[in-house]
This record gives sequence, C-alpha cells and structure tokens, in this order.
Amino acid sequence: MHNEKSGLRTRLLAERRALSAEEREAAARGLAGHAGELAEPGATVAAYVSVGAEPGTRPLLDALRSRGVRVLLPVLLPDNDLDWAEYAGPQALEPAGRGLLEPSGPRLGPEAVTGASVVLLPGLAVDRQGLRLGRGGGSYDRVLARLERAGARPVLAVLLYGSELLERVPAEGHDRAVDLAVTPGGVHRLG
Repeated sequence: MHNEKSGLRTRLLAERRALSAEEREAAARGLAGHAGELAEPGATVAAYVSVGAEPGTRPLLDALRSRGVRVLLPVLLPDNDLDWAEYAGPQALEPAGRGLLEPSGPRLGPEAVTGASVVLLPGLAVDRQGLRLGRGGGSYDRVLARLERAGARPVLAVLLYGSELLERVPAEGHDRAVDLAVTPGGVHRLG
C-alpha cells in the first residue's frame, strides 16, 4: 500500500511541476470561480495558502473573503498539527517554515476548525468514492480526526487540477472520505 501511494504521489507531483505558469494561473482563476458554490456570506471556511505547484488558492481566498465569508488559514505547529488564524488579506500573510505562508493574526487554537461549515483540504488526488491522497505529512489527518471527535460535520472539499480526479486512490483504514472535489472545471460530488 505504502509503495502504491508513494508511486502515485511521485507521478502526480511530476505532472504538477510540468504545468506552465499560465496553466496554473488559469486553474487558480477557475477554482476562484466556484467560491459562490462553496459558502454563503457569513459562513466560515477553513482553507489554506497554496505553495509550489499546488492548485492556486489565493484568488479563491480573496473571492471567499469578498463574499463576506470568514476564512481561517492553518498555522503549522512544531508537531505538524495545525493551529488556525483568520485570513485578513494577502498583506497579512507572512513567510513560515517549509516555504509556507501563514496569517499574521491572533492564533485561534487547533479546535477553531470545528466551527467551519466547509473545510478545504490540500491533496494530490481524490477518487469517485471520496478517498483523498494527501502529501503524507499527516497534518490534515489530524484535522479530520479532530472534526470527528468534536462531532463537527463540515463539508470536506479537496482542491485539485482536473486530471487529479481519479477512479481509484489507494486507501488505508485511517483514511476518511471527503464530500467534494473542486477543480477548475467544477464542483464534483463524491461518494
């Protein structure tokens, strides 16, 4: 199982790196176009700031915020767990470890995510049953476990390029299914 996940991660990361800057920008604009389908004004969305060749989230973050959606962004803790802080615009992001950008505002605590109606998850792929292939760091597995312990049932959505919606993703017992895949081409219900 580990080798199957590892091989798929390697292939998907290479495909992402092969995308041109123009393709990445178009994908980011496409994702932002779905902000209205993800959350209503007044809702809280837990999101993240994309890095490297990940599908770009910055236009989406700004689109959500301009709709009156409260956006929470993760702050990576030393143990790889995630704290959260409110997104106050691109000028309020600061460089953090591992090439990440994090919000500079007050920390709200790891439990803040349990108040979100939608949680946007990074991933490399998702299958039609909703099984997500992450990067393997475990930070979002902890978030999903925290939501489950709290009895919180936000909509779980993975942001992907269109080619990363697969028929099958290798899964393990601890993997939890997500509800939606959001690609530049649309919002796809899973499961």
